[in-house]
Amino acid sequence: MAETFDAAALVAKQTAYFNSGATQDVNGRIIALRRLYDAIKSHESEIADALHEDLGKCADESYLTEVGLVLSEISFQIAHVRKWARPTPVYPGLLDFPSTAVTYHCPKGVVLVLSPWNYPFQLTMDPLVGAVAAGDTVICRPSDHSPATSAVMAKLIAEVFDEQHVACVIGDHTVADALLAQPVNHVFFTGSKRVGSMVMAAAAKIPAPVTLELGGQSPAIVCADANLELAARRIVFGKGLNSGQTCVCPDYVLVDEKVHDRFVTLLKAEWRRQYGTEPLKNPDWPHMVDKKAYERVLALIQANPEKVVLGGQSNPDTLQIAPTVMDNVAATDQVMSEEIFGPVLPVMTFQDLDEVFSFVRSKDRPLATYLFTEDKQLQRRVCETLAFGSGCINDAVMQLTSSTLGFGGVGGSGLGRYHGKYSFDTFTESKSIMRSSTRVDLPLRYQPYRPALMKLVRFLER
Repeated sequence: MAETFDAAALVAKQTAYFNSGATQDVNGRIIALRRLYDAIKSHESEIADALHEDLGKCADESYLTEVGLVLSEISFQIAHVRKWARPTPVYPGLLDFPSTAVTYHCPKGVVLVLSPWNYPFQLTMDPLVGAVAAGDTVICRPSDHSPATSAVMAKLIAEVFDEQHVACVIGDHTVADALLAQPVNHVFFTGSKRVGSMVMAAAAKIPAPVTLELGGQSPAIVCADANLELAARRIVFGKGLNSGQTCVCPDYVLVDEKVHDRFVTLLKAEWRRQYGTEPLKNPDWPHMVDKKAYERVLALIQANPEKVVLGGQSNPDTLQIAPTVMDNVAATDQVMSEEIFGPVLPVMTFQDLDEVFSFVRSKDRPLATYLFTEDKQLQRRVCETLAFGSGCINDAVMQLTSSTLGFGGVGGSGLGRYHGKYSFDTFTESKSIMRSSTRVDLPLRYQPYRPALMKLVRFLER
């Protein structure tokens, strides 16, 4: 594909289709989204099989974290896009009397979606859905590290859309490079910080606006007053999804030292309860995406094996790593040097919240933060003063399930938001229009300026 793919021709074809006005009609957008919904439902088992082949996900986890979320997002867009697409009247101001003002929500044009391998279906289809609802044309280039899922998506998209409207292009990084050299109108990238910086640099040459959904070390903060049993259960749930290969999973735990021992005991018990005492034999336990990822995560464990209090086992034949808890971890340990992206959960302690704030702020701004406490004042303090993209109070990862909440990072963890109305706003341009009356023409703005009229101007513009 990379050798024969003509990026310029595809972008030109989609640009011509967009310029024809074919995507402007909101009814047409809704019809297209309904066709996509039906196609996903009809291919649900095929999608699940592909996700199992690429990542070892079971069908239930695939529906919970990928297929079901995409179907929910499509339904949400269909239910609201008519309202979002209407021109919005705004108040123009007294100085502009007599006039009216309105904001039009116009599709941007050709949207390029570059998606990753860890949630290959959801992280391709969710931005695609938002762009179609916004009235754009879309080119998707899914990751070549999840080939089975990419193939299913290409087949599904070709069934629903003409490629001049939505196209799915399969290939290695040279395909992405070729597309990034074309005059697309928005680039939506999900992946690592390293590649994200290269995408942003390439988009600047077009130039095109970008949305970057990156990653980061997301903390789970467990306070002394937390419901420890529930905190352990929900942290294990969040960390266990996709065997820890989740950009918003709890990367490490900061637990109040007063409840540390009990919490670690509960944490180990919860891992066993959810995944069994022999997780490597659990058919529902996913594997690392490839050998490189497997060896990288294993090296984080092997750097400090004395701190492993649960797990640590691995199977090179299946690329599986058992759920692993590392206790009494220090900030200087190798496992804390990078985003883990695997089933390894380091546990650290704190004495007071100022210590937590200082530690979290010493690292890049996290994509997510999870706080476990019943203290409403503390909840407000963390939400208002600590910088992170999204999060939960007394839960983990579940912020992603709501189309009413925007998802994205901050600083090094990302740029921009999507899901629900945030997707519509991301993939549209706001066009501001003032309509002035021709019946009345106030002389305030015209020369020669008069002292009396300028006093009125100063009053109106104060």
